[in-house]
Amino acid sequence: MKRKQTIKHRLIVGWGLLLVLVLAACGQETTTDSPTTPEEATLDSDASVEDNQDTQLSIVTTFYPVYEFTKQVAGDRANVSQMISGGTDAHHYEPSARDIAMVNEADMFIYSSEEMETWVPSLLDSLDSDEVVVVRKADTVDELTLHSDSAEDEDDHDHDHDHDHEDENHHSHEVDPHIWLDPVLAQDQVTHIKEALIALDPEGTDYYEERAEQFNQELQMIHEEYSTAFEGAENRVFFTQHEAFGYLANRYDLTQIAVGGLSTEVEPNPARIAEINELVNEYDVPVIYYQEGASSAIAEMIANETGTETAVLYDLERLSTNLQEEGLGYIDAMRMNLESLRKSIY
Repeated sequence: MKRKQTIKHRLIVGWGLLLVLVLAACGQETTTDSPTTPEEATLDSDASVEDNQDTQLSIVTTFYPVYEFTKQVAGDRANVSQMISGGTDAHHYEPSARDIAMVNEADMFIYSSEEMETWVPSLLDSLDSDEVVVVRKADTVDELTLHSDSAEDEDDHDHDHDHDHEDENHHSHEVDPHIWLDPVLAQDQVTHIKEALIALDPEGTDYYEERAEQFNQELQMIHEEYSTAFEGAENRVFFTQHEAFGYLANRYDLTQIAVGGLSTEVEPNPARIAEINELVNEYDVPVIYYQEGASSAIAEMIANETGTETAVLYDLERLSTNLQEEGLGYIDAMRMNLESLRKSIY
């Protein structure tokens, strides 16, 4: 009798344990939507990021100012990549097979102009996809044809060869491509990018409108700061090593005199250097500007011969390492340019 009772007791305990396990399992099934460990939470977060990336537009841009303007408008609704980075010259860049594949797979490709990215027509001819939306940022701008003060020097032949020669991509170096350095024209470019994004992604209309308006307000503020700073200035001439600031000079009724031309690779001959020295003395110029990231040798040579100083201007063809390290960007660099130009314009 005692043995039968023991067996019966064990059966009851066994069934009880089984019931507990079943109930516990059911309880776990009802909480699977809420991760219970850090590892599970991380995996769930990663999955959310991947889902978000899958819904984003894929946009390829060429170089820094195109990337910056696009990113400001597109925000989190697009994965915006920059094809040219570091110290690479956008003029002479050669797209790789990887670049072409990246553009082929993108929803949108944005560049500035053939005058800047001379290689873009060839890249577009290499694409297999006809679904990529191509946006030319300079379409909103009446591009500036330069009439340089160096036109009468003894280097006319070489100068004209560099500026007027049309290469195999029908690139005329006489057109100034630096359209992003005028904060008013920059607003038109931002609006152009916004309209292209809305056409491709109508659901994001309000988002793009808001972000474009916010960035354009910052650009307008920069414009007003330049206008106020140069209003009533008697000395309105500035000397640069590289002829990159024509749009900015036009906007604020300034005169840019360049030692060289649009190309940073052409070195002026001794006759041109002598002419610049005379002009520096004639205009009583206090500063010779050179572009951040470029050699300052010519500017320093002229400064030594004329008793002037040298200073930096950002042409923003690329975002310099020092700006990146300080977390600064386009707006900050434009303000730095303003402070630097104050040394000449007063």
